[in-house]
Amino acid sequence: MTDVRDSNDYRPIPFRPDRLPEAEMLDRARAFHDEMERRRSVRFFSDDPVPRELIEWAIRTASTAPSGAHRQPWRFVAVSDPALKREIRVAAEKEEKESYENRMPDEWLEALRPFGTDWHKPYLETVPWIVVVFAEQYQMREDGWKRKNYYVQESVGIACGLFVAALHHMGLATLTHTPNPMQFLSRLLDRPPNEKPSILFPIGHPAADATVPDLARKPLEEVAVWR
Repeated sequence: MTDVRDSNDYRPIPFRPDRLPEAEMLDRARAFHDEMERRRSVRFFSDDPVPRELIEWAIRTASTAPSGAHRQPWRFVAVSDPALKREIRVAAEKEEKESYENRMPDEWLEALRPFGTDWHKPYLETVPWIVVVFAEQYQMREDGWKRKNYYVQESVGIACGLFVAALHHMGLATLTHTPNPMQFLSRLLDRPPNEKPSILFPIGHPAADATVPDLARKPLEEVAVWR
């Protein structure tokens, strides 16, 4: 069997993380679970400012995600300009209104009913930050050169998960907003044709009177299979 480390292109560095005692590993696992169990998707935000440095660190953390051939095919576009947030809200609500009134089948609308959502998205102007994640389908240069990226959807999805965890860990709230279609984000944010909008994250502190749906996560036995 060929060992990938025998490749002439492989440039290794040592990897020697400390091996923790099992009891400490379990303590860490429980503590992280308990922290993430408190995470909720928020739709009621305060307009209190959030330092740019916090967003920068969340993006850095997201960028530690594994990716196909280490192409890191994500772009995080952070928006704080009030006029641009207004434009995003107007365009998003236009698409969402059309979806709620004409595109979504009754089954989908019924599934959303417990969440109390509709096409109104005022939080897109309330939050101090909107971060839109774009998936880079291929790398591109001005001279027309292109290079394909691999497992783009999976890579970007993992990065977004780490982004959400990083925001929650630092005490901020967010929501995974996916207006459909999303092409207006490419236009408003002046993104090149090789990038496709994936998820829009409004980011800030929860409003003092914020509420969230009374939900429960599935227990382990419903989401895990052991063979």
